[in-house]
Amino acid sequence: MCQDCSENKVSRRNLLAGGLALAATGAAVSSAVAQTQEAMPVSPDEALQRLVEGNARYVANAAINTDHSVGRVERAAGQQPFAAIVSCSDSRVAPELLFDQGPGALFVVRVAGNFINEDGLASLEYGAAVLGIKLIVVLGHSACGAVDATIKSIQDNTLPPGHLPSLVNAIRPAVYDAMESNPADLIAAATMQNAKSNAERAQMEGPILSSLYEEGKLKATAGLYEISTGKVTFL
Repeated sequence: MCQDCSENKVSRRNLLAGGLALAATGAAVSSAVAQTQEAMPVSPDEALQRLVEGNARYVANAAINTDHSVGRVERAAGQQPFAAIVSCSDSRVAPELLFDQGPGALFVVRVAGNFINEDGLASLEYGAAVLGIKLIVVLGHSACGAVDATIKSIQDNTLPPGHLPSLVNAIRPAVYDAMESNPADLIAAATMQNAKSNAERAQMEGPILSSLYEEGKLKATAGLYEISTGKVTFL
């Protein structure tokens, strides 16, 4: 076996071992935290169902997580979120509110355009290996300015100023994929494609996330949040 291959294998083994050790530590801490909401979901499907039910309450204006002071002292001892949300930075999108979840329930990664870069990937790996999240939701939303800017950049064959090209370039592949079907609403189609592509990456990226997915301990899915109605549609 070549030296590089051997070192890579050892590196991955050590990473997974370290993640499992941290996960055990996190579980020990979280066991001391009072459960101020529902019990921790035991499967990715249960985690998804909790989000679906929470969004239904939000749409119906029947939220149950309204007193965020409850459990504040207990939460200082540790955290045990059941799902991670990769959300756009758009100020109109507030994952804890639209899924009717209290503090400590969701591990949120936010970036304009809700795509997964290396930093976001590392955050998701931490959430999965250490905190024990069961589900990753990549959440796009209606009227996404980042997707719109990417479309205009492609159509005008220009790049925006400053550091914005890095954002545009991250979303560009999803826009190209959406363009292939010549949709009537390109922004909506590209937004959905961007969420689905990044959810697929979250589920298949090795070594940590893909291993947990293969073991049935983690799933990733895409969702679309309609700002005008508050409803999340899972894709």
